[in-house]
Amino acid sequence: MPISSLPPPAKRRKTNHNEAAIKELELRIATAEANNASLNPLSDLLDIAQNVSDAREMSKAIYSLYRVFVVIISSNKLAPGGTDAAKVVRKWIWERLDTYTNLLAGLLQDDEVALRRSALNILFSLLKHLSTSLTKSSPDNQPQFHFSHFKHIAQALLLCPPSTRHGSTVSFAGKLAPDVRGHFVDTWFTVHDDVRWCFLKEATYILSKYSSADYPNLPGNLFSVLEQLTTFPTNPSELNAWWIEEFGKKPPKLKMKASEVDEVDEELPDAESEDDWKRFFDDEPNAKDTKKAVGVQGRMHQLTFHQSLHSLQAHRAVFTRTWLTFLPHLSSASTNNNRALTTRTLNIMHGGVLPHLTRPILVMDWISECVDMGGAVGLLALNGLFTLIKGYNLGVADYPSFYIRLYAFLDRDLLHLKHRARFFRLTDLFLSSTHLPASLLASFVKRLSRLSLAAPPAAIIMIMPLTYNLLKRHPALMGMIHRTLDDDGPFIDPFLPDEANPNITNAIDSSLWELYSHKQHYDSAVSTLARIFEEAFTKPGYSMEDFLDHTYGTLIEAETKRPIKKEPALAMELAKDIFPLTSDKDVETLAQGGLDAVSELWVFG
Repeated sequence: MPISSLPPPAKRRKTNHNEAAIKELELRIATAEANNASLNPLSDLLDIAQNVSDAREMSKAIYSLYRVFVVIISSNKLAPGGTDAAKVVRKWIWERLDTYTNLLAGLLQDDEVALRRSALNILFSLLKHLSTSLTKSSPDNQPQFHFSHFKHIAQALLLCPPSTRHGSTVSFAGKLAPDVRGHFVDTWFTVHDDVRWCFLKEATYILSKYSSADYPNLPGNLFSVLEQLTTFPTNPSELNAWWIEEFGKKPPKLKMKASEVDEVDEELPDAESEDDWKRFFDDEPNAKDTKKAVGVQGRMHQLTFHQSLHSLQAHRAVFTRTWLTFLPHLSSASTNNNRALTTRTLNIMHGGVLPHLTRPILVMDWISECVDMGGAVGLLALNGLFTLIKGYNLGVADYPSFYIRLYAFLDRDLLHLKHRARFFRLTDLFLSSTHLPASLLASFVKRLSRLSLAAPPAAIIMIMPLTYNLLKRHPALMGMIHRTLDDDGPFIDPFLPDEANPNITNAIDSSLWELYSHKQHYDSAVSTLARIFEEAFTKPGYSMEDFLDHTYGTLIEAETKRPIKKEPALAMELAKDIFPLTSDKDVETLAQGGLDAVSELWVFG
């Protein structure tokens, strides 16, 4: 008899009983709502949802509760005001709604994919209904956002409470599920401007309230969302997508004073009054930018919530505050996880973060700390530091030890890192100024030459053109390739390799004998490049981009494809005994010095 895929009869009867009870309770609640009767069956339906273990039953229960709460919200039973009896009922409904929201928040960590997606859809759909209801009950019908409900959503996404469904195994251990994150980012975070603004603000509050020690996955969960934000608006006209449709209406012009705030009913969800943190991000008005501005203008701390959503500067301010709160969490503990997050953050810093900050210079201290870490993290931090110098007027005077830190990167490990190409590209730019002292430049050239002695061929190929460009750009260094010994005594290199300050290494009095030695390198590409220092410096300079992508694979491929101009010498006749065995005669001949060194090596026995 084939095995049935259906549950056992007892379990089947229980499942059918729960499904029937869910339908009956939903019908009773809808009838009670229409007749303004008791809503006590709502507690029974909620109890079923909290106690079921089957995923299909849970799905039916949460959707049934969703339909019930939508009916209740649409009937304005949650609107403020009314009699004392109405307030008691409203409080009771809010308690049930909070319990239901917590249930949905836990389902975002459930092991059933369908439940995770359904829970997130329901949470955001409830947000829309609650906000619309709040708008209808507000004075002058001004658009409102239900912050209290959204707090539950943000905490569920970042703190990741475990699923409360019986039988669900926690498979994410406090980490945001990839499918939940992808659905949230693709559907709401990168699409709707109001959701993005509110999520960034709520994330800032969560970071400041909850410790990374208690929630070690909090920084990682937040960054996994932030790094996918590739659609941050750059023009006020791009603020045009709203999850709460009422915010699409153009806000009134700024007429309020900073001290004026909207009165909010004490029973309404707390909307967190706009505090003075916005003042910090206010920039002085620029006449040129004012002409181009299309959206809401004015000091951000004077804007209402509706006006802030239509202000590009307000979006940049909340984005800036989130990042300034997030970055210290990466350096609070030097764990492998934090180091990996730091690397990922630096990878997007120059293109995905700095252009959208109100004052990019604010992250200089954190980037400087990353530079001091050295290694791959330090190399990536150099890229962010260069972006600040080039695009945001950060001067070397603001970071006086810049060249000392850059010089410290020149160690044996540098030439074996996968980010070495980026380092050489940046180093070429950093050393391009003609106002740098010759002693400083000589130290960089000499250190690179010394490191080339133990570097792979691909790295030496990067060093050669970089050195050539520096010598060409700074003629004061030419003496390093023309210096010869004055007498026949032992050569003493005056260079101080252990000196950390590149200004006092005595490299300017040394020579680049290390590069000269590469004329005998086994790789023909390296030996050919080494000969350029013996020729006249008539070339305008090498393009570094042509030498940064070489690897062992590309070098071998270049050798195999190189045309052979002259055929190599080959033996025309095959020797009978290529690997002779040792014999008494060979031993006697060897003792008398009759075998040469090569024959001696190729005798086996």
